[in-house]
Amino acid sequence: MPRSAMRFGKLVLLAAGLLGRLAPAAAQGYGRYVDPMIGSEGLGRVFVGPSCPFGLVKPGPDCTSSPNSGWLPMPAPVTGFAQVHVSGTGGGPKYGNVLLMPFSGPLDRLDQAAPRETERAALGYYGARLKPSGIQVDVTAAEKVSFYRFTYPAHQPRALKIDAGFFLGEEPEPDAREAQQFVGSEIEVVSPTEIRGYSRIRGGWNNGPAYTVYFAAVFDAPVASFVTWKGATLYPGQQEQPDSGEKTGALLRFADGGPDSVKVKVGISFLSAARARANVAAEVPGWDFGQVLGQLRARWEGLLGRIALDPATPPDQQKLFYTGLYHTLLMPVDRSGENPLWNGPQPYYDDFYAIWDTFRSSNPLITLLAPEREVAIVNALLNIYQHEGYLPDARSGNANGRTQGGSHAEVLIADAYAKGLPGIDYPQGLAAMLHDATVPPGGNEEKEGRGGLLDYRRLGYVPSGVVRAGNRTLDYAYDDYCIAVVAKGLGETATYEQYRRQAGNWQNLWRAGYRDHGATGFIMPRDAAGRWLDSIPYGTSNIQKPYFPYTPLTREYPWYVCHWCGFFYEATSWEYSLSVPHQVPALIARAGGPAAFRARLDTLFARKYYNVANEPSFLTPSLYHWLGRPDLSSQRIHQIIDKSFNTTHFGLPGNDDSGAMSSWLAFQLLGLYPNAGQSYYLLNAPLVRQSVLHQPGGRDFTITARNFSPANPYVVAARLNGKPFPQAWIEHRDLVRGGTLVLEMGPRPAAWGTKILPPDGGTL
Repeated sequence: MPRSAMRFGKLVLLAAGLLGRLAPAAAQGYGRYVDPMIGSEGLGRVFVGPSCPFGLVKPGPDCTSSPNSGWLPMPAPVTGFAQVHVSGTGGGPKYGNVLLMPFSGPLDRLDQAAPRETERAALGYYGARLKPSGIQVDVTAAEKVSFYRFTYPAHQPRALKIDAGFFLGEEPEPDAREAQQFVGSEIEVVSPTEIRGYSRIRGGWNNGPAYTVYFAAVFDAPVASFVTWKGATLYPGQQEQPDSGEKTGALLRFADGGPDSVKVKVGISFLSAARARANVAAEVPGWDFGQVLGQLRARWEGLLGRIALDPATPPDQQKLFYTGLYHTLLMPVDRSGENPLWNGPQPYYDDFYAIWDTFRSSNPLITLLAPEREVAIVNALLNIYQHEGYLPDARSGNANGRTQGGSHAEVLIADAYAKGLPGIDYPQGLAAMLHDATVPPGGNEEKEGRGGLLDYRRLGYVPSGVVRAGNRTLDYAYDDYCIAVVAKGLGETATYEQYRRQAGNWQNLWRAGYRDHGATGFIMPRDAAGRWLDSIPYGTSNIQKPYFPYTPLTREYPWYVCHWCGFFYEATSWEYSLSVPHQVPALIARAGGPAAFRARLDTLFARKYYNVANEPSFLTPSLYHWLGRPDLSSQRIHQIIDKSFNTTHFGLPGNDDSGAMSSWLAFQLLGLYPNAGQSYYLLNAPLVRQSVLHQPGGRDFTITARNFSPANPYVVAARLNGKPFPQAWIEHRDLVRGGTLVLEMGPRPAAWGTKILPPDGGTL
């Protein structure tokens, strides 16, 4: 072999060895099935960087200031890597604070954006190679600390930008709705190996007041020279840029002669920069990137492993399932010990984004996976109520807002009560629920409480003219049912009787004789005088009052009113008129009986009026259960999954909404689906042969589909702990006690599930 070839071969081996040392090992166990990129493109908007379960920091790439989760697909350039993000949300962006960006070159310009040559995301890890510089970025995280490894090409200057003024959702219009707005920032070069500062931003999706993200960045290599900036002016060698209402940051050049890689730990705090530095010392005392990554993956493994699928389950189904669990456990965010508003021993959680999205399946899945975490979440909601007067329906940046319909923290409290979660002050929970239900929030009704409450209490419905009157009426009726659940359990008879009656208020907007596409009876607009409205005003002009026809298929926005101002939020009356999860038998009766209701459901799906991306429709495919036809529920659910979910970047059919979409999918793959605020799960034909729910104390619950195959898509019989189990629903207490549920699968529907129908909340 020629010497040149030998030298080339040695270089290849050296490069391969270096790459082997730099590239993290693949995740093992259940974590190997987690793909953070599922749902990253299209409508999913999931966060692709690393995070602890419910982790405070979520470091990842920001590709311009536009996307909600920061990331955009190639070839969009990377602006930098911010430390705080949300996942799967719609509306305006939030966070994107404290931006880092490695580069090679002089410290003479602020724009260091660069395209990606390659990128990779896995459980607890994000990596990208930037071009043309060839810099490799590797990212992992602890609870409150981001950990970066920047590997520069040999003999190239090693530089880094830290931008304390960057944030997502910046708009040129001051106070633009849902846009974040800059308030202030500060940066200080504390030593050659540490920089501290903060970013103060307001607004965003919940139109909240200013929040402050403090940071401390610590390096394993000394800074040889630096430039700080304020506004657009560079200040070579000036160590501090105090807050004067302008954007600040620093450009750093690391000393020559060290290793090619520079490691950076960025501690984050909502209290102070010193606290951010203390978080670094407490959580990541060393510099071993692989060790931090391994610790993060171990934390995830402990949660993901609480549900074990049959090892023979096809890899794509395992990816969908475990990625669904992963997405569900990203939010809300545990900021216990980092609450800038008040002190106390209670847990503190933020980024409920929003409970309107998550109460249906995300919180019930957390209850099943990690009941101790759901207890902490409910206690955090009660703690917020104690200090701020209302339970949040949504909260971000340490501020309530904004409500999308009802006051749905009530559902979480009722769900915890119905499932017997210990360690929650339920009398206090009932008091908080009643406050939401009786005290108008006043002023900004998007912030908390129940908008239109006085009308609702006087009329039994929210009249047209109040924004979101249709879904608010439906939501309030369901929230009232949840109040009745807790009141009954606590022996508060008068309260129970009142809210049991109010749980039927949805019927006050049920227009019984209205027909559309073969279906009779719809939730329709009604004014305060009790008149049904066939047309409603276009816009909000005080001069002209044009009207447009309103039908069960009308979508008012964006053509007629603002997105937030319609009679229904994010769906039509065809969808919302089926959203009565607590009184399904009464709904069936109002719709004309079982035959008419089945025809109505069939029409909904055949004409594609159903939209899986809308949370109010999450339960709809399972409504056949109350007709004694769980086989039809399973058919619809399997069709929806086959059509709408996959393992690609476009694998989610709508905004993941803090794990709402992912949790719906995870439940359905198991053959379970909760009816939140109630104690049972509907049973469907599972899409996996076997699953084991590892309960605390070793009380495993195993679901086995016997004769499982594509040729046998129906459950024809079932046995619970060896005894015949004829019903297509199961109580939460049966799962947590442990045991076995065997589902006999067959090629045709049978009598199973046809006689003992799911519970009727109307008989509470």
